[in-house]
Amino acid sequence: MYPQGRHPTPLHSGQPFKFSVLEICDRIKEEFQFLQAQYHSLKLECEKLASEKTEMQRHYVMYYEMSYGLNIEMHKQAEIGKRLSGICAQIIPFLTQEHQQQVLQAVERAKQVTVGELNSL
Repeated sequence: MYPQGRHPTPLHSGQPFKFSVLEICDRIKEEFQFLQAQYHSLKLECEKLASEKTEMQRHYVMYYEMSYGLNIEMHKQAEIGKRLSGICAQIIPFLTQEHQQQVLQAVERAKQVTVGELNSL
């Protein structure tokens, strides 16, 4: 309760209480100023944390939206892959034997493409 480095003066038994009104007022004023400084410091810290919280929430929403968008895009790409596979399966029987082999090899090669290779394109 007392400012750092300041402790109440111990009272010895039988010793009269020897503080003047001005000394008591000064002591109360010092303690009030100390508490006011602590309050100000804590208030600034609280405002800083509130600002960081808002920033974190903004990032969370941004990452959530990105994740949601990527998930939708992944499902679209999977659907496109299924449809293309279906189209190939319908068309391949009408090709010559030589072209069928080329298309099947190209399809197998396409299935083995890595993300790194896609990014390098």
